Amino acid sequence: MQWLNKVVDEIAAKHPDGEVVIESGVSPSGTYHVGTLREVLTCDAVLLELKRRGRQARHVHYVDDLDVFRKVPNNVPPEFDKHLGKPLCDVPAPDGSSQSYADYFLNDFLTAAKKLHMDMDVIRSHEKYRAGNMTDVVEIALENVAKIREAIEEISGRQLEKDWAPIQVMEGGYLKNRRFVSIDKAAKAVTYLDAEDKEQATSYAKGEVKLNWRVDWPARWWQLGIQVEPFGRDHATKGGSYDTGAEIVKEVFGGQAPYPVPYNFINLAGETKKMSKSTGEIIAISDFTKVMPAEVVRYFTLRYAPEKLLFFDPEEGVVKLIDDYAALLARQRSDDDQQTIDICSVGTDTTVSSVPFSHLVASYQAALKDPTKTLEIISRTEHGGTVGKQQEIIKKELAFIGEWLKKWAPEEVKFELAEKVDAGRFTDEQKAFLARLADKIAGAPADADGEWFHKAIYELKEAGNLMPEQVFAPLYQALIGKNSGPRAGWFLSILPRDWLLKRLRLEV
Repeated sequence: MQWLNKVVDEIAAKHPDGEVVIESGVSPSGTYHVGTLREVLTCDAVLLELKRRGRQARHVHYVDDLDVFRKVPNNVPPEFDKHLGKPLCDVPAPDGSSQSYADYFLNDFLTAAKKLHMDMDVIRSHEKYRAGNMTDVVEIALENVAKIREAIEEISGRQLEKDWAPIQVMEGGYLKNRRFVSIDKAAKAVTYLDAEDKEQATSYAKGEVKLNWRVDWPARWWQLGIQVEPFGRDHATKGGSYDTGAEIVKEVFGGQAPYPVPYNFINLAGETKKMSKSTGEIIAISDFTKVMPAEVVRYFTLRYAPEKLLFFDPEEGVVKLIDDYAALLARQRSDDDQQTIDICSVGTDTTVSSVPFSHLVASYQAALKDPTKTLEIISRTEHGGTVGKQQEIIKKELAFIGEWLKKWAPEEVKFELAEKVDAGRFTDEQKAFLARLADKIAGAPADADGEWFHKAIYELKEAGNLMPEQVFAPLYQALIGKNSGPRAGWFLSILPRDWLLKRLRLEV
């Protein structure tokens, strides 16, 4: 993992001693989607590599749940628009439970993060503000409004309003941008002008005042001692929020900007735009971790440098990813391979077997999704030796395959053995072919493999001068009620012989 080694080399050179604090930060404004993985797993990879080198490191995940509820996502009832402008921690949960909107989405993410074996300290923004832990940064910011304005205007190139201030205040349960008048540090209160230009006072020691995001970000770099921070490429543009934050933390708080790790987005295959919580055009991290083993999720996210744009294909992409990871496990490993496996597996037992994914998918369905019967079927194939060695791994992998079949698998790979067959749907020619195939199989050796069945089918095809569609369409129709299916020779070899003969004779 050359990108990871380069990043950690530079971090270690910049911070040669002591603990390294790495931060990720997300607003729980909607479903945590696959794109979020780029940030949190990059932090986790840096953490693991630092520890691998004997350094102390900690990953802080900052939940900005005091952020304003700005837009109702597609998967949230539209009547939630009445809560727009409230802090996310004060909006009710979409499911009607007693938890908050922020809790509802955060807890789903934290469950997935646990499955991914991420080690991180979670900090809630609203708890810090409402416990009075942000009073110092609010005071420093309000005493240096001119410096903050200068940093933002000069670096971003945009002109701020004349009465701009770096805070929002709570009014009637909603966060509002109001004109700042003065600060009383003894009373821990700010005076501001309300919508009618009347002076009002509110406490900043109880979370009634929040720093704007462009100031809050560098403020917590200083307060938490953040030394490394991955962030989306949109924040990394020249004059963007990282650049303004670096100037603010230096000139206002007397701190230092963290080592930046800009990352590109994760798009769905065929899409040109990044995933968006508000549009609902996403894949939830919770779904991702149900369908793919943790080590494969990490492999997908971390094998390329953060600046590379990633595309995720929930259909064929899953098959390739799992087979690629299986190949990585099976080959003679270089030091780079071993590092990749260590970072992806985080020392846990593997959930990826040596049996090809497509083989498992077909076997599992042929066994009517019974794991024990699936193992029996695979044991009769060329992968039979693997069953003895990796039986428990295969069982775990089948659980993910079951979820993939339910959620993302393309229709052409899904099948079930037809419960019964209607002989009236077949022509006399088709019936004759199926009967001849049954007779041939009746004389097959007990240990006949997929190659034997493949040859048997093609010998009958050639002898009858039949076209492929005259052979395979009736065969798959008889077995699974479709015109196509898994590799025919292999498929026939794994089916119970007595049942197969009766089905080809259209008796059951």
